[in-house]
Amino acid sequence: MGIVMKKMVLLATALALLSGSALAADMAVKAVKAPAPAPFDPWDVAFGSAIMNDYIFRGVTQSNHKPSVAAYFEPRYNFTKDVQIYVGTSFESISFPNRAAAEVDIYGGIRPTVGMFAFDFGLWGYLYPGGQCFNAAAFPGSGIPGSGLDCIINGSLPFNGNVAKKDASFYEGYAKVNITLNDQWQVGVNEYYSPNFLNLGAWGNYASITGKWTAPSTTFGASGVGMYISGEFGRQWLGTSDAFYGVVSPLGNFAAGVPEPSYDTWNIGIGFTYKVFTLDLRYSDTDLSKASCNVFTSDYTTRNLSASFVTPTNPGGFGSSWCGATGIAKLSADLTAVTNLK
Repeated sequence: MGIVMKKMVLLATALALLSGSALAADMAVKAVKAPAPAPFDPWDVAFGSAIMNDYIFRGVTQSNHKPSVAAYFEPRYNFTKDVQIYVGTSFESISFPNRAAAEVDIYGGIRPTVGMFAFDFGLWGYLYPGGQCFNAAAFPGSGIPGSGLDCIINGSLPFNGNVAKKDASFYEGYAKVNITLNDQWQVGVNEYYSPNFLNLGAWGNYASITGKWTAPSTTFGASGVGMYISGEFGRQWLGTSDAFYGVVSPLGNFAAGVPEPSYDTWNIGIGFTYKVFTLDLRYSDTDLSKASCNVFTSDYTTRNLSASFVTPTNPGGFGSSWCGATGIAKLSADLTAVTNLK
């Protein structure tokens, strides 16, 4: 009897275990709750600085072929991941004909992205504080715009007789698009327009195309070093200056202003990146002659005098090298608050 009871207890236990296992197998497993998505912070700030052996702007030196430093600060607001508005300011050391203390840029715009197309529309102001007027003919009563003794009694009239207004500030509207074809190739188109370029009294229009190839991330192994090759070809169109820059000579009467020389410019270079740093090595050039370059830039440093440089708009015969072939080495650091200051 005892043996029978023990067998019955063991059988009941086995049945209970089997039944419990079956119920457990049929029971719905409770889903693990997915982590909440990270909150979207629309604000960001980009900032950085650079040092270069020459500050070149559209093929023309802004620093008299001397070293220059630069810095920028750009707050950004992202409505979505594809629409960003921004304002910014940047500073560059320069050597201008009017001896301005620095270049101070103030800009702002909107950057919408549609698929592979990254657009950028905005307004850019170039300010040159601390400038002086230089014009040996601009005495009171001469009728030249901005005439005043301050254009003569400034202690440093250029040897070559070139002139410069006290204020060279101007603004441009711009529209750009950058097209990402794949992980390695990008191309772009840019357009800038100013009603009074460099305050010359002449309108200015600049259009360019760009291209960039980015090397695969494994090119330098696991070192973290990246590489790219990029280039640009552009054309700067310019109108006629105002009377401040007018000239009169046996070759032509341009008292009302000179037709500023339009020109082509191009550059190509290779860059190396590591974390926030970029080293860019670039060649830049234009098709401006030395005579035309002197007309456009009012280079206050040139003493290069030649009969071959005499033209109707450059009767003084001085030629400038501010627009010629140049090699540029630039080391920069670029950061954003969201990426680098977490």
